[in-house]
Amino acid sequence: MLYSLFQYLDRHFDMPGAGVFQYISFRSAVAVILALLITIFFGRSIIRALQRHQIGEEIRDLGLEGQLSKKGTPTMGGVIILLAILVPMLLVGRLDNIYVILMLISTLWLGLLGFLDDYIKTFRHNKDGLKGKFKIVGQVGLGIIVGTVMCFSQEVVIREKVASPVAVYVSETGYAQVEQSAPMLSPTPQKTTKTTIPFVKDNEFDYGWLVGGNDYLTWLLYIAVAIFVVTAVSNGANLTDGLDGLLTTVSVPIMLVLGALAYLSGHIVYADYLNIMYIPESAELVVFAAAMCGALLGFLWYNSFPAQIFMGDTGSLSIGGIIAVFALCIRKELLLPLMCGIFLAEAVSVMAQVGYFKYTKRKYGEGRRILLMSPLHHHYQKQGLFETKIVMRFFIVSILLCALSLVTLKIR
Repeated sequence: MLYSLFQYLDRHFDMPGAGVFQYISFRSAVAVILALLITIFFGRSIIRALQRHQIGEEIRDLGLEGQLSKKGTPTMGGVIILLAILVPMLLVGRLDNIYVILMLISTLWLGLLGFLDDYIKTFRHNKDGLKGKFKIVGQVGLGIIVGTVMCFSQEVVIREKVASPVAVYVSETGYAQVEQSAPMLSPTPQKTTKTTIPFVKDNEFDYGWLVGGNDYLTWLLYIAVAIFVVTAVSNGANLTDGLDGLLTTVSVPIMLVLGALAYLSGHIVYADYLNIMYIPESAELVVFAAAMCGALLGFLWYNSFPAQIFMGDTGSLSIGGIIAVFALCIRKELLLPLMCGIFLAEAVSVMAQVGYFKYTKRKYGEGRRILLMSPLHHHYQKQGLFETKIVMRFFIVSILLCALSLVTLKIR
């Protein structure tokens, strides 16, 4: 909104300072500040409103230290995060950018899905919330939307390195000489379903290759990939949200790295220097990443131990889905298992625990467990580690994993 307004003022009235809104760095800084201010100043009012309406968390007694003291803590705090993302984006983001549109749709879509789950838990007093099959349907629907747009939108294109022309000339000695300069970015954009494979030289891989280049089958394959990525990361983030500030602190480094990758991929000079695919207009996603980081850091003002509010599924499902769609937009979805290693570990811990319990119950007549409790963070709680220590250690691991993800730009 403000971007279009100041662009108009700059173009037609030559208004001093209006041109500063053209810079992504400036708008990203504004987005961070706005997101922080919204969460900090409006968060208190939202918490009081939730308390007045007695919208508190129903806590099941799992035998964890300090768990029952959290009963009644306001939930659905993800609404604060969503507002702190959407308001800055509507004000300083480019709303005509296809990637920004996709991110806004994803934020609203999964925010609504999580809100329905929280609504059923709090107002209907159903601890199970929205049935799992309906959550999956919602995630599948978003995957179809994202996959279809990425496959067919004419605004979603890339440019990658191509071999430069070979020059042949005759030297002074009379022998033919062949010269070839370094590869250069293709002059025309390409409509493709290529993605990046980490740690591999010449690391672009086209999903269409798996189906022989058939457009219809490529679309179906890419839809399946998008559905899997959105569902896996969204549910992984949901499982990670179990301690005060855990999901928030783990997600900040991920969004910082995704924002850096979006900037490098959307900058023709850096993309050429790093020998990565250039994705026109993707640098605008840096503004979204900045708003997201500001919203998460601001939410920690109230969500850090001891939490005054929980984000609920409104926040956790949205955060995971946003990360997934963001990675798909910049074609870094194959980097997610490394970057989101915490989410992966939490999800695997649950699947391993449940699977092993069922297997041993069939075989021995009594279920056995691998961990003291799943997800993984509860296992460490059962071992006697204090909540804040677990959160900080997971945060440090997330930073290390995200640093390794950045290293993939040069180590191939």
